[in-house]
Amino acid sequence: MAKPTERAPGRARRGSVFERLAALSFRRRRLALLLWVVLVAGITAASSAVGSAYHNDFALPGTDAQQARTVLERHGSAQAGASVQVVVRDEGHEDGVRDAAVRERVESLLGTVSELPSVTGVRSPYDDGAAVSRDGTVAYATVTLDGAAEDVPEKDVRKIIDTVRSAAGDGLATAVGGDAARGAEEGGGGAAEGAGILGALVILVFLFGSLVAACLPVVTALFAVGGSVALIALASHLANVADFTPPVMMLVGLGVGIDYALLIFSRYRGELLKGAEPERATRVALDAAGRTVFFAGWTVIIALMGLVALGLGSLQGVALAVALTVLVTMAASLTLLPALLGVFGARIARQVARRAGRRGGRAEGAGWRRWAAGVQRRPWAALVVSFVALGGLAAPALDMRLGFADAGNDPAAKSSRRAYDMLAEGFGPGFNGPLIVVADGGSGTGGTDDSPSTGGTGGGGDAGTGVGAAVRQALAAAPGIAAVSPPIPVGEGGAVSTVIAYPDSAPQAEETSELVERLRTEVLPPVERKTGADVLVGGPTAATEDFAATVAGRMPLFVAIVVGLSALLLLVVFRSVLIPLKAALLNLVSIGAALGVITLVFQYGWFGVEGGPIEAFIPVMIFAIVFGLSMDYEVFLLSRIHEEWERTKDPQEAVREGLAATGKVITAAAAIMIVVFAAFMFSSDRMLQQFGLGLAVAILLDAVVIRCLIVPAVMRVLGRRAWWMPRRLAAALPRVRLEHD
Repeated sequence: MAKPTERAPGRARRGSVFERLAALSFRRRRLALLLWVVLVAGITAASSAVGSAYHNDFALPGTDAQQARTVLERHGSAQAGASVQVVVRDEGHEDGVRDAAVRERVESLLGTVSELPSVTGVRSPYDDGAAVSRDGTVAYATVTLDGAAEDVPEKDVRKIIDTVRSAAGDGLATAVGGDAARGAEEGGGGAAEGAGILGALVILVFLFGSLVAACLPVVTALFAVGGSVALIALASHLANVADFTPPVMMLVGLGVGIDYALLIFSRYRGELLKGAEPERATRVALDAAGRTVFFAGWTVIIALMGLVALGLGSLQGVALAVALTVLVTMAASLTLLPALLGVFGARIARQVARRAGRRGGRAEGAGWRRWAAGVQRRPWAALVVSFVALGGLAAPALDMRLGFADAGNDPAAKSSRRAYDMLAEGFGPGFNGPLIVVADGGSGTGGTDDSPSTGGTGGGGDAGTGVGAAVRQALAAAPGIAAVSPPIPVGEGGAVSTVIAYPDSAPQAEETSELVERLRTEVLPPVERKTGADVLVGGPTAATEDFAATVAGRMPLFVAIVVGLSALLLLVVFRSVLIPLKAALLNLVSIGAALGVITLVFQYGWFGVEGGPIEAFIPVMIFAIVFGLSMDYEVFLLSRIHEEWERTKDPQEAVREGLAATGKVITAAAAIMIVVFAAFMFSSDRMLQQFGLGLAVAILLDAVVIRCLIVPAVMRVLGRRAWWMPRRLAAALPRVRLEHD
């Protein structure tokens, strides 16, 4: 009979869930590969057949701009829908666009445009003298579409752009402007994904010395990303998913997918070097690194789910989509990768043995061990230098101005940018971002006094007209307003009217933001008190300000949720009070530095970039993604340090051995993520450029400054206190192990 502490002869240890999953995938590798191929192919085929229904919804109930739009929609105003501007410029004739020949060409073009799909009406510049610039060189026609900008099919808008472009020549310049036109011209990542994958493959080949070994993490990531993108395209028919979601999913999915597979494969390779057979190496790798990947993946998902608490329309859909991508990537790393190791395991084992033989008896990680020892000798110097550098990079983020870039930030070759420039030249910069002020007089309100501005009458159709006249008078006298349109009655009954105000400054200028705030708090409230009407400042420019203000206001709650939940997970896993606090603080510092770099480049225009506001949702998206990814490295490094601490109870040796075991892998994983993320900086889309730069800088700082300098120094200063936890708290918490048993 076997002793109580021994297994019965011939009876194998059952193993953990991760180990059993690895064994199943390894032994049934052909079935596992077939299931993944069928699953991804089926989802992709269904997605191609059904198509996508991406929809940008940045509505924020309760804000002035949203209330203004609701009033217009309720009264059937065309201003609640979308429109584009056909802009023409002629400098070859003395009368400019008023020349008879030029007018004939323009009218012919507008007649053609009026017959195109999704066009419900065209207002010629010759119908209203205000649509022609004072010098007569620039004019614009308003083309009304049959839906909101995000609902009109892109192919219909592109047809308008192509038709207008074909009419240019012989001294006549033409372009199409407006949100719908700009959206139709925006591209995704383009070749960025391919460049990122190629760069990652090169790094993996240098790391492992084998093309076969290097391809396994890439193939795993491609399966996961391909399935996720197709699945979200199907889900877009059921939920609100923004049109910029797929490139963001690919951006995160490729980086995370290659990263997770690399962590597992590195442990697999380490077990092969110890003499384990491929199946045994796969089981140990999944039981150790697989647990880390599982835990790290859920930290990313939790961070992304924090975005749901913001309640920001399409941003919730983006968060769910990226979280699903991480979940599928995690599943691929735990099931598809073991199957691939089963197919190519013997070949990889031979290559690993040959490379180990060429290296001789030199131990891996010796350089990282020496580096950690050097940092531990002067911990305070490392901390001071690191925090001064990170603080200097983070400082510009304090002046970050949120908003949305407009056509003025687009490449000069785009039609929307040419239209923007021509309108600014002919009518002033504020013409590209008019403020739509809605005066809702109700029934029987407004115009109850004898002042000229209200018309001295109340009720019915005179109510809206009287309030509109008062609003126009107040706007015309306000500083920062270049021009004001007459009141435009809306719907039947005349209780509602709109006044279009054109600022002196460009839509994304800080002066415009201040103007919107001043109109709402100082200029228009007296009109409301005098007339009893509701006066709302709306339009795309005002909506942008509302969105940015909402993000800024809800950011503290979002940060508290993400940091709190992530710290709680670290508390349970590492059974330490100080380590979660340290991890949260360092992640906040690295993210702040990344946002500071984005501010310098995209807001202040460093390196020749067109200056402008930072996309309003960029900070929260980068915070969620980077916080989760930083936790990946934190968990991977600390799990090895914790393993050594449990073995030796020597805090300094634990740090040195942990860094020696993981330094090479973390550096390679970070380099891959940096290459993938940085590739998106070559995209033509400004939003993707900001994402790519922010994520690349954050990962670079996290891997180089935090993991290589700050973590060894902090652990040296804390010593044994790093693993302190009150006994009562330790007894109350469940035990979760990341190490292989």
